[in-house]
Amino acid sequence: MGRETNIDSIRVLEKQIEEGKGDTIKLKRDRNSLLNISTRVPPEILGYIFACGLVREAGHVYSWFFEGLQKGSYNFILVCHHWFEVASRTPELWSFWGNTLQDWKKRHSHWAGAFPLDLVLDEHQCEPDTFDQSLEDAVRSRVTQDTIRRVHLTSGSGGALPSIISSLTPDDKGGQNENIESVVWHKEGSIVWRKEESPPVDISNFFARSCLSKLRSLELYGDLRISSWDYLAPRTTLLTALSLNIDTFPPSPTLTTAQLFSILVSNPNLQELLLSSAALPNDADRSSFKVQLRHLKLLSLEGEPCHLLGLLHRLVLPEMLDHMELIVSDSTDDVLQTLAPYIQDHFQRDARFQDRLGVCSSSRLGSISISVGVIRAQATPQVLEPPQVSLDIYHDIPSRNVLKQWSTSLIALVPLERVVFFNDGSSMKLPGEAFLMMPNVETLYFSDPESYERFLQPNPDGPHVNENILPSLRLLRLEDIPPLDDDSWGRLTTFLAHRASKSQTISLEVIRRFSHTCPKVPDRIKDLVKEFTYTETGEDD
Repeated sequence: MGRETNIDSIRVLEKQIEEGKGDTIKLKRDRNSLLNISTRVPPEILGYIFACGLVREAGHVYSWFFEGLQKGSYNFILVCHHWFEVASRTPELWSFWGNTLQDWKKRHSHWAGAFPLDLVLDEHQCEPDTFDQSLEDAVRSRVTQDTIRRVHLTSGSGGALPSIISSLTPDDKGGQNENIESVVWHKEGSIVWRKEESPPVDISNFFARSCLSKLRSLELYGDLRISSWDYLAPRTTLLTALSLNIDTFPPSPTLTTAQLFSILVSNPNLQELLLSSAALPNDADRSSFKVQLRHLKLLSLEGEPCHLLGLLHRLVLPEMLDHMELIVSDSTDDVLQTLAPYIQDHFQRDARFQDRLGVCSSSRLGSISISVGVIRAQATPQVLEPPQVSLDIYHDIPSRNVLKQWSTSLIALVPLERVVFFNDGSSMKLPGEAFLMMPNVETLYFSDPESYERFLQPNPDGPHVNENILPSLRLLRLEDIPPLDDDSWGRLTTFLAHRASKSQTISLEVIRRFSHTCPKVPDRIKDLVKEFTYTETGEDD
């Protein structure tokens, strides 16, 4: 049958379906049988396409992290009877039971074969349900067959997490979970709990009695209890990602330096290492032993500055990291004195920080954050690409002067001569002279610029009064600025006029949340800039 005949026949069948003539289901099957996708693609290839689409939608093609299935992921099996039959004969499609216990109950019996299973639970997406006997038997059967590939479980303060983890614990004569490649367990709850509340979930037996010889990714977060960290090192040798953020409190033992180093030595191919303050060793281990992490790409540490530095000095890191994040929960003045030499050394060791850099600062109640990353020519200015260095400092009751001092000190660590994009989202009030160290800045972003004294102008009584600030500037972005009138824009117009007088006009973007701008302001600005974009959002309070 030729292509033209196919098209004519399909049109006839579609017209009959639309007019309701005959058996609609039979007419649709006849029409679908004429489609090229049904007649030209072998079932094996079509099933492979389905599987690839489902895996890609699930979000774990390029990452160990598996987020589960999105709603409607299996809608393709409703397209036609042929697609349904092909899907039914493609075991790869049934390696997911869904994200909720309700989904598990619907799907766990559809395919009882030995194809690897990704066991995913997100209790935030559904109403609470029970992990009943049929599900427990199904999970234990998978453990016995050793056909579980990933176990990614997220649970609230209540939930079925304890029962599920218990069912994953192999019996003496059962399987040993040798084929599990990824374990991600999140147990939410409070660090301080009472007997009548949900206690931490004990995961000790799982690690004590499982082989885990293929485990690549391990993430433990929240109220999880492990009686001994000594289980992890001998049972993991192939980890590429390790994240420990367990709320350890009695009777759970804390992770010691020796135990952490034992885990790291057993897994020399680590690419991602994330340790929270609870998992960061703080014992008085004075050993000079160091651990080499030659393949590390991402490092995130949270804790007291002295503990961070103690660990950093004993880790032999590669010269090039894609991302380093240090989160310091300390309000003392010696935070930067402790970490500054290490951060500066990192900038010098990694050759990529000799590239075009972007600096983004932000502040929230009680914290200040500075991130430095590479800006590629094809990237939008707001995007920092690897490598990146981030330093977050938390303070109980920060004063504006403290935040300004910390921000200025943090920025001083950056190779400022390489900075081409500067985003001040923390209102640091840097003096105009500070930008003399950034001669290559092309894009400058400010929030609340009205708070800046002598906007981007040198001190008239200082030594830099005749120097050109930001000679490479091409774009200035201002957001959340106060109401615009002739007086409040005086400093900005002075800066723009100064640029225009030297034939260095720039583009200006202004975003405001309020209206009622003086109508003369935009006209005046337009004459001083190359391009002017003004956007108002929201209403006055």
